[in-house]
Amino acid sequence: MTSKVARKPDITPGGPVGRWFVGAAMSWLRWLAPATRRGLASFVGAVAWHLGIRRGVALDNLAHAFPEKPADERRAIARGVYESLALAAVEAVTSDLIPDAELTQAVEIADWKGLDVLVDGRQPVLIASAHLGSWELFAEVMARRGCQLSAVVRPLAGAFNEWVVKNRKAAGVELILQRGALRRMVSALGRGRAVVQLIDQVLPAKSGVFVPFFGRLASTTPAISMAARVTKAPVYVVAAVRDRERLKMLVEGPVPFPELGDQERELTRHTAQLTAIIEGLIRQYPDQWLWLHRRWKVAPPASSEPRS
Repeated sequence: MTSKVARKPDITPGGPVGRWFVGAAMSWLRWLAPATRRGLASFVGAVAWHLGIRRGVALDNLAHAFPEKPADERRAIARGVYESLALAAVEAVTSDLIPDAELTQAVEIADWKGLDVLVDGRQPVLIASAHLGSWELFAEVMARRGCQLSAVVRPLAGAFNEWVVKNRKAAGVELILQRGALRRMVSALGRGRAVVQLIDQVLPAKSGVFVPFFGRLASTTPAISMAARVTKAPVYVVAAVRDRERLKMLVEGPVPFPELGDQERELTRHTAQLTAIIEGLIRQYPDQWLWLHRRWKVAPPASSEPRS
């Protein structure tokens, strides 16, 4: 008799007291007018900046990424990051409140580059994205246009994140836990779903491939590239950034999977191509990326070099 390994839950909720307080805060937040929520996010971001929460990490990352920029400019970018992240947190638990007509009017898409045809036709497609701009609204926009979306995510914990997961599922997003995700990604693609993953967070060295990112090697998940290699599904890079009062959807691709006769080289090359596109988008909107994240904390092996 074989025993099944228990699947880790999407969310590990907090204790009853924390859930009650967060629930009350979320109810109040959702009751506020949209303009008031944005103002509150700006205030919270400013407070977090002045408290110095991960400020050193953000400034150090920016110094490595943009050595040509004056320190004052990098500091201004970092301050903007805090406001952007606070707004993203608010959107993560309120995006369902935006009326369809308002969301449609706010979204700007210059060129789908064929992605819309695949999505509308229920064709399998892989989407690499990043913690850039409003990644939760990106999922909301895709779900609202009828996209059957599956998202590869890390398991979350805490009362606030319980609301985030609830909002994702309410939008119709199927969640695939990152660990051992390939089988479920392939299954989702086989059902004609679009599979998205944010590929800009650090991984343990044994789980990632090292690719250039802002001039330094960063351990990066190859899951999107692995799924592309197995299924031959087209791969796009998509991000949703804020541009004044509008949400601009940036679409790049399809990014062809290289055939080099060597699996490791193919996965590294393709992951590097996706990461380079993401870096280019971040350079356009540097104050909307997650510079507080210790993206380069996992050092590559001493002999590691970018492989082409």
